[in-house]
Amino acid sequence: MMQIFSERLIQRLNKGAALLALAVLVLFPLVMVLLRGVMPEGEWLGLQAFAILGEDRYIVIFINSMLLGMGVVVGASLLAAPLAYFMARTELRNHRWIDIVLIIPFMTPPYIGAMGWILSMQPNGYAEQLFPFLAGITPYFFTYFGMVLVMSLHLFPFIYLIMRNTLENIGGRLEEAGLIHGGSFSYRLRRIVTPLFFSGYSMGALLVFVKTIGEFGTPVTLGNRIGFYVMTSEIHRYSSVWPLDFGTAAILSTVLLGVSMTIWYIQQWFISRRHTKVVSGKGQTRAYNPLGKYQVFAWLYLAGVLFLAIGVPYFSVASTAFMNIQGDGLAWSNLTLRHFTELFTGSGREALWNSVWLAALAATISVSLGIWFAILIMKRNRAPEKAMDFLSLAPNTVPGIVVVVGLIFFWNAAWNPAGIYNTWMMLVLTYVILYLPFTVQNIKAIYGQMGDSLFQASKMSGASGMYMLRKILLPLIVPGILAGWIMTFTISMRELAGSLILRPPNMHTSATFIYSQFEQGSQAIGMAMALVSVGLTTVVLIVVEHYKDKSQAYRAG
Repeated sequence: MMQIFSERLIQRLNKGAALLALAVLVLFPLVMVLLRGVMPEGEWLGLQAFAILGEDRYIVIFINSMLLGMGVVVGASLLAAPLAYFMARTELRNHRWIDIVLIIPFMTPPYIGAMGWILSMQPNGYAEQLFPFLAGITPYFFTYFGMVLVMSLHLFPFIYLIMRNTLENIGGRLEEAGLIHGGSFSYRLRRIVTPLFFSGYSMGALLVFVKTIGEFGTPVTLGNRIGFYVMTSEIHRYSSVWPLDFGTAAILSTVLLGVSMTIWYIQQWFISRRHTKVVSGKGQTRAYNPLGKYQVFAWLYLAGVLFLAIGVPYFSVASTAFMNIQGDGLAWSNLTLRHFTELFTGSGREALWNSVWLAALAATISVSLGIWFAILIMKRNRAPEKAMDFLSLAPNTVPGIVVVVGLIFFWNAAWNPAGIYNTWMMLVLTYVILYLPFTVQNIKAIYGQMGDSLFQASKMSGASGMYMLRKILLPLIVPGILAGWIMTFTISMRELAGSLILRPPNMHTSATFIYSQFEQGSQAIGMAMALVSVGLTTVVLIVVEHYKDKSQAYRAG
């Protein structure tokens, strides 16, 4: 009896400690943003504090953010829709390597993609050097439409996967019925496919909108250059550029948080009311619309999208990194490796090493916390577990810069005794919080597939909880652990917003180094760092995936 009581007490203490940890990591910083929003100068103003949003400047900034979000949803959808149709309904679906290639734009840091496009489209840039007749078109890139283009090319893979999966789930039975009754292709598309497709697509569109208004890299590189200011770029300016104005930064962060959470609520409401069933066990077939001789147009469209999303930015980045003298333009005689030499013999080497060990440490801590939280969340489905699940996923639904501002308010507060602010530990903490959802979700996905028989058998054999954790659970969830680790490491290596705002003085990461070199006009060294960073994370990804595959083979054996 005493043993059972002791075990229950330990479980409650463990659960309480996990909730407290999540509250400190996630909840309290976000609450600090809300409190500072109604107390911008330290005195309670309530909703009166938001009166400044009525000024023309802030109205324009808010409208810019909303217009950018809507424009990117439209742009990404137009890019993704044909690809989703080709890969779900035509001969192209037999080439699954296309899915892997289409993920590359999404995994490319957005600020690197934006910098690549700027280098290509600027006056006498690579576009004009290769195709002089584009000189009359390139200025249009440095407008709102250029920002929409760059961000759409970054985010279209996200909505493409949702569109393709939705089309595949619709199946062919309903369309076959429409065809039997004389429905034309356009009629079936309009009256059968589109209504069933819209429910899944709308959720993807909402998520793309949230990701766009919370994006920092492209607005701060391209948007600031053309004078198209949005809420994320203004929050950065108020929180990191002298004179600092944390009160206004908090107000703008609160508004951005409110918009994001409203979209999240709409998405959850929509999911709860979604009753359209497109998958059934009776006569389910995969719709197939062969293109025949028109297949060449599908391949040309795919090549065009990949050229814009991967070819243009990476060609610009690589050309700049290997070019000896920028003014001499593209020429074989103008190629050099000296920028890489300068990178590894100067401050760039330290910045790259900082990114590696900071990202590795953050990934390791994040995985450790993810194991802890995932085990507790999966054990029961009561209020504490639901609260832990919500808090562990919250950083993925909140714009990253809002989380960063909250971390400033919480960890730099006068009453907070922890002395980690303005140190490297603050960067590690930021990476852990921002990317904790990836580790929790990956581990939960593996843990959720496991049955109880192994644990019940070991418990009947007298095994302790620690023994089962060490000998049964951890070996079985290794694939989820590795997946969470590599995702956290890869994204932490490229993280810009938190690194730019929270890094200690005289400490650079690869992302802040690239940004500073680009801003100072030393694009060649910055682009050399971009290539090295992308190459390094790719190598690490391949190595970890190799060990992940070996682990899965071991489990299967």
